[in-house]
Amino acid sequence: MSEVVLITGGGIGIGRATAKAFGKAGYHVVVTDVLDKEGGAVAAEIVAAGGSAEFHKLDVRSTEQADALVAAIEKKHGGIAVIVANAGIAHKVPLSQLSDEKWDYTFDIDLKGIFRVVRPAVAGMKKAKKGAVICVSSIMGVAYGWDEHVHYSAAKSGVVGLVRGLAVELARDGIRVNGIAPGYIRTAQLLSKEHSLGPDADKAGEFIPMGRIGEPEDIADVILFLASNAARYMTGQVVVVDGGLLVGRY
Repeated sequence: MSEVVLITGGGIGIGRATAKAFGKAGYHVVVTDVLDKEGGAVAAEIVAAGGSAEFHKLDVRSTEQADALVAAIEKKHGGIAVIVANAGIAHKVPLSQLSDEKWDYTFDIDLKGIFRVVRPAVAGMKKAKKGAVICVSSIMGVAYGWDEHVHYSAAKSGVVGLVRGLAVELARDGIRVNGIAPGYIRTAQLLSKEHSLGPDADKAGEFIPMGRIGEPEDIADVILFLASNAARYMTGQVVVVDGGLLVGRY
């Protein structure tokens, strides 16, 4: 029986690439997203390629939905081996316009959304004495501040603290918790002129040592590694995957 991976934000971008990577690796992939059409298409692609997958709509802002989904997956499949907490948003808002509501909205998805999905799954992982959780942060959460994205940088920094706290608390139960901090990756988010670099994102490759922005698959493969037995002695780490950007800016 295939091990089950639950992926949030699995309909597009890094989540989509990660879902397909886990499908190819032989996992049963539970794709979740608020985007019905995109999420369903990813699950269908995995099945069409010979893998095993299903789609469930999930808004990570809902504790009720997260609890119910985890319970349903455990009942149907016997347990969850891996969680990839990828769902996130990055809205550009100048500080003068950053209301409490806009701040809370970002934190509710990018930080608390991870907590909501991990919390109900821990009991099952403890029972199995194994589990892997991978949380998606950002270079903006580990090294950079981001102009007009104060709420995003703060939330993604919070992900780093969440990873460390969970890792220490759950290590004795055989559960590993790690994070990943992507650099500039070719996603709808990055290509948004309103919220990020826009259509000219490839120009960022000029100041990235590897000479290009990243592809979603570049992140997906590292997430797959962190979930695997190859990373069995790693926990509490946030791995930067950025083409050398952080070490190369001087």
